[in-house]
Amino acid sequence: MSSDASQKAAEILLQRQEAHDTLLGFTTFTFPKFLVAEHHKLICDRLQAVEAGDINRLMIFMPPRHGKSELASRRFPAWFMGRNPDSSIIHASYGQELATDFGRDVREIVNSDEYQKVFEGKKLSQDATAANKWRIADHRGEYFAVGVGTAATGRGADLLIIDDPIKNREEADSLTERERVWGWFRSTAFTRLQPNAKIIVIQTRWHDDDLSGRLLQQTEESEDLKSWEILKLSAEAMDDDPIGRDVGEALWPEWYDKNALKEIRGVLGDREYHALYQQEPTRAEGAFFHLDWFDTYEHLPPHTTLRFYGTSDYATSERSGADYTVHVVFGVDPYDRIFVVDVWKKRSKPQEWIEAAIDMMKKWKVTQWAEERGQILNSVGPYLSQRMKERGAYCYRKQYTPSKDKTVRARSIQGRAQQGMIAFPKNKRWTQDVLQTLTNFPVGRHDDEVDCFSLLGIMLEELTPGKPLPDEESPWGSRTYTFEELMHRSTLRRQGKRLVKEAPIIGSHDPIPYEEHYSSLE
Repeated sequence: MSSDASQKAAEILLQRQEAHDTLLGFTTFTFPKFLVAEHHKLICDRLQAVEAGDINRLMIFMPPRHGKSELASRRFPAWFMGRNPDSSIIHASYGQELATDFGRDVREIVNSDEYQKVFEGKKLSQDATAANKWRIADHRGEYFAVGVGTAATGRGADLLIIDDPIKNREEADSLTERERVWGWFRSTAFTRLQPNAKIIVIQTRWHDDDLSGRLLQQTEESEDLKSWEILKLSAEAMDDDPIGRDVGEALWPEWYDKNALKEIRGVLGDREYHALYQQEPTRAEGAFFHLDWFDTYEHLPPHTTLRFYGTSDYATSERSGADYTVHVVFGVDPYDRIFVVDVWKKRSKPQEWIEAAIDMMKKWKVTQWAEERGQILNSVGPYLSQRMKERGAYCYRKQYTPSKDKTVRARSIQGRAQQGMIAFPKNKRWTQDVLQTLTNFPVGRHDDEVDCFSLLGIMLEELTPGKPLPDEESPWGSRTYTFEELMHRSTLRRQGKRLVKEAPIIGSHDPIPYEEHYSSLE
């Protein structure tokens, strides 16, 4: 054998070994045309950790058409069974037809020549004719594909894979459908698990109360449940991106670059895009706060033109499932437009959130801070005052006794939101968290941020508004808006149009007529 032939044979053996040992190697060996991106490597790493037993509960959230199903629902089950032929898999999706299609794809991979080169002797049983039910010959393991809601009586699973349990927006917004999925998981799927079985949930997020949302909430409220490893990959990177992308960078630019994502957002609208592509679901319109009432900004106006206010919703418990302590800092311009500039949210001891509040006071030079009267403030108030004095935080704190009815107190800020007077920073991770809490109110699980916004509204009602600038100095153009114009903003956005953010929000002093503040999303 020539040296070239020997080298080639050695390379093939190495590829086979790599395919046996790693999911990524297996994917490229059995599917050479698969275009590997950085997020695929990370997905493979997490799935390998499941197979190795290092992770028992894994959730993967990512946009459609970015390779999640190819890796997690086709290549991974085949690779897993090659390495664990005596283990059984239950693979579920929103419908039996889709689940069967996955089963057929996995079976074809196992039946391929490439598979036999990696896992010698791991062949399909002769009776493996059904796409939704088959096994490896001479082994106990079995693959079983089911639709969500389908019975799995008598089946046991060492690995449960759930890929997109919700079909579409209509199902996601249906409480009846969400209850059906949740009931199936608890009474059917979960009861089929063997001791130390592993669960993988793969989906694009349609709704905050979907299966993943309920599982996370359940885990949060009980220390007896196994925690979930979460891999969240947004189409456009946000803060703390798991693969280290810059904010706004596309997840798979070879397939969906920024222009493609911009077009997708224009077609889908903000709510669908944030849910399916950013994995930040919000509730349907018609709630107390509407998503399209809120604007975004890239840069704050000059700080000299803003008055900074802070609010807090205090909590003392660190218990999982308890309320959070939340601090929010707002910048208010001479036209009483509100810029949300900073948010701190955590379950922590008072010592920690006191220091966090003082940090924000000093950073933004906050002039007034709103708090609720009550037991918590009474107990920590003296210490907070002492620490402010010690650290030189010169901020006036004002206590309020808001209505016991949270919807009544939230009216103080609802009107300003409805007029389009509140803007959030683009691509800050907490932006979508806060928006989700606002749009879920009053039926959401937590309303801590809503209380902070309500306190701001109460505080602004008793403060004297700043003196408006002359029209020619207005950062929004040659004139201020009437109420009818502000309402028209919301109508235009519902019709598929949105504000051109750059000029108005960043404080450009070039006059821009009102009508030119809008452009088609297309």
